[in-house]
Amino acid sequence: MELLLPKLGLIVWTLIAFAIVFFILKKFAWKPILKSLDERAKNISDSIQTAEKVRAEMALLKSENEALLMKAREERAVMLKEAKDTKDRIINEAKDQAKLETNKIIADAQVAINQQKMAAITDLKNQVGNLVIEVSEKVLRRELSNKQDQENYIKQLADNAKLN
Repeated sequence: MELLLPKLGLIVWTLIAFAIVFFILKKFAWKPILKSLDERAKNISDSIQTAEKVRAEMALLKSENEALLMKAREERAVMLKEAKDTKDRIINEAKDQAKLETNKIIADAQVAINQQKMAAITDLKNQVGNLVIEVSEKVLRRELSNKQDQENYIKQLADNAKLN
């Protein structure tokens, strides 16, 4: 039990040693320790403030980036719409041009057909005219006294006439 209850001398010497160590620590170590603790607290506080500033700047940059993305998407949509409109316009112009060319070709073909038709009709008229002249010539060359013989001869010539 003697070990559990210290004697008065031991308590006094322990208090004196504690006071000396306390005085030395207070004189030399306490101020630098407190100073380093204050600096550390200040550094932590500054770091927290810097982190808050960075967080605020990051939020601002994020909102700016989102705004830029939205603007870029809108510009892309406008560009796509313009490209589609341009494509549709070019296609419509090409269709219109093709229709005009087709109509022109058809009109030229109709004119050519009409010219060939008129040439064929003219040629047919010329042949008929030549045939009539030939028949008339032959009728006039042959002098017939009888009207009935003349009509028979004309019928015979008409039957024998070759249409080219």
